[in-house]
Amino acid sequence: MKAYVFPGQGAQFIGMGKDLYDQSEFARERFEHANEVLGFRITDIMFNGTEEDLKQTNVTQPAIFLHSVILAKTLGENFIPDMVAGHSLGEFSALVAAHALSFEDGLRLVAARANAMQKACEVQPSTMAAILGLDDYTVEEICRQISNVVVPANYNCPGQLVISGTIAGVDEACEKLTAAGAKRALKLNVGGAFHSPLMELARVELEAAIVATEIKSPVCPVYQNIDAKPYTDPDKIKGNLIAQLTGPVRWTQTMQRMLQDGATSFTEVGPGNVLQGLVKKVDRAVKTESAAL
Repeated sequence: MKAYVFPGQGAQFIGMGKDLYDQSEFARERFEHANEVLGFRITDIMFNGTEEDLKQTNVTQPAIFLHSVILAKTLGENFIPDMVAGHSLGEFSALVAAHALSFEDGLRLVAARANAMQKACEVQPSTMAAILGLDDYTVEEICRQISNVVVPANYNCPGQLVISGTIAGVDEACEKLTAAGAKRALKLNVGGAFHSPLMELARVELEAAIVATEIKSPVCPVYQNIDAKPYTDPDKIKGNLIAQLTGPVRWTQTMQRMLQDGATSFTEVGPGNVLQGLVKKVDRAVKTESAAL
């Protein structure tokens, strides 16, 4: 069974999507349509902008979404998924690729999500840190003992868990996790505490937009971040998308569940190859590749 996976924030790079734009008239039309929907030329930033411009949340998220979705759509009949999943933001790309969300609605939701998250970051200074070389249980227990907000946010692969919270909470957790045997506790260069209770403002704002958006049954099961389970029911998909903003990304568990359900290969659709590396940490033998025209 073929699994297709879609990357999230952090996969971006200058020049992303330019090959698609240059090689495919269909892709070029989609990119230009996206410029109109967004009200600014995101392609100029993606293809020729600065790292600093591309790193802004309100640019990064739609840029990665566009690269992923337009690539999937350009593959046409070669894109035949048995199952899909997306890491955080990538969940929206997966839903569009699986025909549950229209291109325009997906883009509008991603833009709304990015803006809502940006606002929540400005209200409460916060951060994230990658904890390497510790088991999930130890990280969860230490986070639980800290009075400031700090929670497990991204279960990326065995031995790599990202925590999220207030600056004081993350600093204290890093200190205690290092003392408990973590190989590294690395603060991340991010705008705020994604996938934590500090995103509640963003969740409330995005909930209204998601509820008002039509989501159809996808062409294949979509494995969602919040609990790593496969979904095809539009109402459940909506509820899980809303919960995703303040809940953890259970990517390790998602990969394990997809393998358990019969995935024999994983194709990463979008910029970079981070997700392929994470799949290999779960099962070194499974076939992985990047989608290409």
